[in-house]
Amino acid sequence: MSEAQVSEQESGIELEFDLGDPPQKVWRAVTIPELRERWLPKESLADPDAISVTPGEQVRYRLRDDTPPFFESIVTFTLTPNADGGTCLRIVHELTDARLDEMTRAPANSNSPLLMLAA
Repeated sequence: MSEAQVSEQESGIELEFDLGDPPQKVWRAVTIPELRERWLPKESLADPDAISVTPGEQVRYRLRDDTPPFFESIVTFTLTPNADGGTCLRIVHELTDARLDEMTRAPANSNSPLLMLAA
């Protein structure tokens, strides 16, 4: 596996890996629950089923934080063959929780914090 290329986006993060394994093997690792469980536990998933699948190319899952305020996000795995017979794995993790939109639209002069932290 090569070094990961990381780029931050406004609402998430994007990672890209060059793997030595063929796309079929990587596809099994991201779609078969027993294999996926090793690195993406079912407790992290809002729904154990994928929200969209393009067989052999892309799969998307909805995640939920396990601590308050329990924000939801979507992680997308995109696989493409590389020149060496391996796989280029692109992972995009985006915050999609509707509550984030409400927080960014709060008036600037409300004189109250957007989130209250427990002491």
